[in-house]
Parts: sequence; C-alpha cells; structure tokens
Amino acid sequence: MNRRNFFEKAVPASFALGAIASSCAPKTQLKYPDKHFYIGQGYHQIPKPRLSMDRIVKETVGLRPFRASGPRLDVEQLGNKTIVHNYGHGGSGWSLSWGTGNMARNNVLKTGEKKIALLGCGTVGIATARLLQESGCEVTIYTKDVPPNVTSNLATGTWSPASRVCDKTVAKPEFQKIWEEATRFSFRRFQFLLGMNDIACWAEEYGVFKDAPVYIPGAGGEDFEIEGLLPERVALSPKEHPFRDANVTRRTNMMFNIPTYLRHHLQDFTMFGGKVKIQEIKKLEDIDALPEKVVVNCMGLGAKPVFNDQELTPVSGQLSCLIPQSDINYKLYTQGANFISRKDGIYIGSNGIVGNWDTTPSREQTEKTVGILMKLIENMRG
Repeated sequence: MNRRNFFEKAVPASFALGAIASSCAPKTQLKYPDKHFYIGQGYHQIPKPRLSMDRIVKETVGLRPFRASGPRLDVEQLGNKTIVHNYGHGGSGWSLSWGTGNMARNNVLKTGEKKIALLGCGTVGIATARLLQESGCEVTIYTKDVPPNVTSNLATGTWSPASRVCDKTVAKPEFQKIWEEATRFSFRRFQFLLGMNDIACWAEEYGVFKDAPVYIPGAGGEDFEIEGLLPERVALSPKEHPFRDANVTRRTNMMFNIPTYLRHHLQDFTMFGGKVKIQEIKKLEDIDALPEKVVVNCMGLGAKPVFNDQELTPVSGQLSCLIPQSDINYKLYTQGANFISRKDGIYIGSNGIVGNWDTTPSREQTEKTVGILMKLIENMRG
C-alpha cells in the first residue's frame, strides 16, 4: 500500500471511531453548561474574594472635607496676596480634581503672575499644580506632608464626582452647572491615563441587595449625574449573576490605583521643574510670608483653622484592607458594606460619620463589614 492509499483509508476510519465513541458517551457530556448560570465559566466572571479577619492587613480612617454649599472655588485678597481657593470637595475630590483644578488655573492666569505658591499635596493640589505647569507657571508646593502621608491616600479610588459634593438644599442653584463643567473636564483628563500601568482603569461595579435600595437625598449618595458619561447601570436577571439576592445591578466604572497615581503625578510635577517644600501653614501670617504673590489654597480640612471656614467639616470613613487577589478586579456594594479591588489590596468600607475628627480605626467596624460581605460571598452560586 502506498502512502496516498494509506491516508485515504485511514482518515475515514478515524471519523468512524470518533462517531462510535460519541454515541457511547453519556448524554450529559454532550450538553454545554449554561453560560450565564455557571458564572465562573461564562461571560461575566465574578470570582469570590477570600474574606476573613486574619487577611486584614491594614485599617485606616480618612477624613473627607465637606462643605454643604459645595467646594470653595472663589478668589480673595489677603493684603498684597491673591488667594485662589480650591478645597472642600467632600467625597468627590479624586474625581473632580482636574476639573476644579482647571477652574483654579483660569483664576490664576487672570492675575498675570507666573510664580505661584500652592498649599497642599493631595490629589486636588497635585492636579492643580500640573495644570498650572502646563500653562507655563513656576509652581512651588508648600505642604505639611507628602504622599502617602496625606488624606488623599486614604480614599477608595472610584470615579464618584458627586459623592458628598454638597447638600442640594444648601448649595446655590448655579452650583450644578459648575459641578457639571468640572466633571466633564475631569472625565476627559482621566482618559489620558487609561492604559498607563493601571494608574486608572475600567472595572465592573455590582450592586447586590435583597430589596430595592431606597435613595435618600443628602445621605452621602450621588445627588447629581450626567447621563451618557458612563455606561448605564443595568439590572441583572437571576441567570446573569451568582448572588442569592433579588436586586442585582452591574455598571462599568473607572477606578484609580491610588499609590501609583499619586507617585506618577508628583514625579511629573518635579520632572517639569516643580518644587516641594515641607512647610506647614498654620495661620494667615504664614501665607503672607511666602515670596509668591499668588497662592492657590488646596489644603482641604487644613483650610478650616487658617481661613476660619465654619462651614467646612470632616466626614470620616474607615477602610479595612485585605491582601490583594489577582483574580478580583471589580467593585461590589451591598447594604452596610462595600469593597473595591486595587493593586495594593481589596479595600472594605461603608461608613461616613459627619463631624468626626477621630482617625482611630475601629476593629468592631471592620468585623461588621467583613461579616456582611462574608455572608454574601458564602451564599454565591457556582
């Protein structure tokens, strides 16, 4: 038998053997799994985080600088100094930093000065400083601390431009237009960071509730929203998720890896000639002694005693950090607890205490939030 005749006879035989094997196989092996129900094998993978108290490696309490009327963005004169204010963003400082920073930059450029002092080295201060540099200004940051020893380092890192940004019953009607302008500018700016070593990234965000959540205005939620900026939040049917609760939603949102983000922008600031001076500003005389004629105030809660801002108040929020998992890359929130996955850990939180200056973590609060999430995760199907 030559080589050609061998293959002509062998190939049909192999098909026959395959057919016989298929006919003998149990019928259950011929069925494909439901791609939605078996969530780990389908399109929407929702792996389970490993939740336990012994995996908690860090607990922190951050203070959000809240003003009922919204962030302070005005300009005032202090002797021969021009003070441009940019502080009091509540829980939206990360998201609005570039937008309100752009507004502060415009106010600075009206003065004609190029040598600028900037107070504060959090996310709002760093973003504002970078924008000023892009407009040709020489910027010196005066700060008590630098990252990671700043309040911005204790945030969750989610795109949330309206989180405790104001009290709608107190804020002026024109504030919403200001907020929208800042939000749109920030959103465009964050797009430039996508794909750069996970400084900013898109991730899935799940809401899981037994009953439909009741929205209470002014309770720390998002009082403003721009339709079309993010993908719509969609309700999932029981076959589209593994949770036992009936009300489950999914939305794609932006997240920030905070340590990388702050380091990246601070390095850019110094690379473009910016200077950082460790110098705490405690009173107006300290500002008056600075050599620069224009001062941008991005001090956050530090502005309260210096400028006697009676409206500025802290809203404390505790975060408990789990050891990171490479397969967990989503955010989840439920009644009484939430978590967000970042490169440096899985951060669990939920609380916001208005007027609380205490930054001492509560073990009881950690146990409460971990317990809520453990019960939810243990009941997941698949």
